[in-house]
Amino acid sequence: MAEHTTNGAPRGNLTVRISAMPADTNANGDIFGGWVLSRMDQAGGIAGVERARGRVVTIAVDAMKFIRPVRVGDVLEVYTEVESVGRTSMKIHVEAWARRFETHDQEKVTDATFTFVAIDKDGRPRPIPPEDA
Repeated sequence: MAEHTTNGAPRGNLTVRISAMPADTNANGDIFGGWVLSRMDQAGGIAGVERARGRVVTIAVDAMKFIRPVRVGDVLEVYTEVESVGRTSMKIHVEAWARRFETHDQEKVTDATFTFVAIDKDGRPRPIPPEDA
């Protein structure tokens, strides 16, 4: 079974993979954009927790444009890459790609930069430790 990637190659590390199911569709039969956004936020959170070594919360998402629809049966693959780290916050680039059900072609669906803040047990911002610590 041949696999083909359109729109170049995904950027970052594969962080979340999930099948798009009928319950996730809108009235037109395509997967809800909010479902895709939620999976992207989840993947960004996973990458943020790994980098911050603890709890993080989403505080911002830059503009998103949906390039292609996700359909029932497609596998949504979400890739993440930490772009920058400040004292308590970080920006994580997140890309969503659809692996098409019948062809297994991979197409970019959307991307965005998410900003996360590291928080302590009381929900207050905390410093992000150095990468090598």
